[in-house]
Amino acid sequence: MAVYLTKEKKAEFFTQYGGAAENTGSTEGQVALFTYRILELSKHLNQNRKDHACRRTLLMLVGKRKRLLQYLSKKDIVKYRELIEQLGIRK
Repeated sequence: MAVYLTKEKKAEFFTQYGGAAENTGSTEGQVALFTYRILELSKHLNQNRKDHACRRTLLMLVGKRKRLLQYLSKKDIVKYRELIEQLGIRK
């Protein structure tokens, strides 16, 4: 776990989006957590352009988030639309 992501911060994401702090398997909570990590890695890469290991991690996270969002859109389109609006992912 990265320095910027404490247990309290992680629990905050899952309570806000997943319903409870213990509900770490919720799709909404995982997407919110991945979005936060993607934003932090993007900030890091703006300063450290040659960090290719970080770039690879970023691309993997984007792919995971994309798959989870596809799953959520098939499962419950209303929750999907609410989530992308809250997180500001798509335009």
